[in-house]
Amino acid sequence: MELRHLASFLAVVEEGQFARAAARLFLSPPAVTGHVRQLERELGVPLLERSPLRLTEAGERLVPHARAALAAANAAADAVADLRDDAPPTGLRVGIMVHGSAELTPAILRAFRRARPETPVTVVSLDFTEHATALVERRVDVAFLRPAPDDERLVSDPMTTEPRIITVPDRGPFADAGALRMADVVDEPFLGLPDGVSRAFADYLYFSAGRNGEAPRLNPEGVRTPQDVLTGTAAGRGLSSGLYSFVRFYSWPGVRFVPLLDAPWEQSVLAARRDDTRLEVRAFRSLAVALARDLGPVLVPPPPLPRP
Repeated sequence: MELRHLASFLAVVEEGQFARAAARLFLSPPAVTGHVRQLERELGVPLLERSPLRLTEAGERLVPHARAALAAANAAADAVADLRDDAPPTGLRVGIMVHGSAELTPAILRAFRRARPETPVTVVSLDFTEHATALVERRVDVAFLRPAPDDERLVSDPMTTEPRIITVPDRGPFADAGALRMADVVDEPFLGLPDGVSRAFADYLYFSAGRNGEAPRLNPEGVRTPQDVLTGTAAGRGLSSGLYSFVRFYSWPGVRFVPLLDAPWEQSVLAARRDDTRLEVRAFRSLAVALARDLGPVLVPPPPLPRP
């Protein structure tokens, strides 16, 4: 029997849920489920009843032995701990583009700091040109982005799924609109982006999937940050777009945020390098996925908009 399988089994027993056990162990729920099933296959008996979750007789018998085995392994590690020459924690650089994944972003950062207080965390603000490059060029280790980067070197975990809004000047043809549709805005000028912005981010910002292959009309002045978007919109230089949660984090005189009812909903994600298997990165991703699933509906309340 592998110790990791015993650890997953005990975590499920003690937490009472596979999801909470996964967050505690910094694993995905499917990984914890797989460990328990493998343990059951090795022993040839079921250890847990799934609905409702409770121990079988075999599981009850195994619990004290599993705890003893893990305690012995920990004691063995402690016996030689003073002889190790470990490097200090490497730290974690967290990139945040715009407002990240709304209220989930600070919740995940707080939870990670509580879970791994020994790991230094640095938060880095990313502009629109750094949608994928900050990770690819190894300037950050994980990043809260929208949408998911289209780069095979990166992996993404969905955090939020939200409707879209359009930013409009409060003295223009859409000043009094309660809601808009794609047909209302596709021919309007949009704020342009600087060179170096990823194709995935540009397609997201300009609703490329809803334009039937037609390029948007762009103001040549490139915007890099949310502040550029707000001031450019207020000055009447063009429209822009965002996720619905943008409304809760930003405001500027002369700018209105209008729901775009028939635009496809879009995700914010936590992205990381595919080849980065360090414990700090795996732990942060696992914790983020668990919180997005369990706390997302509470921390990111659904907007009062009909799904198209």
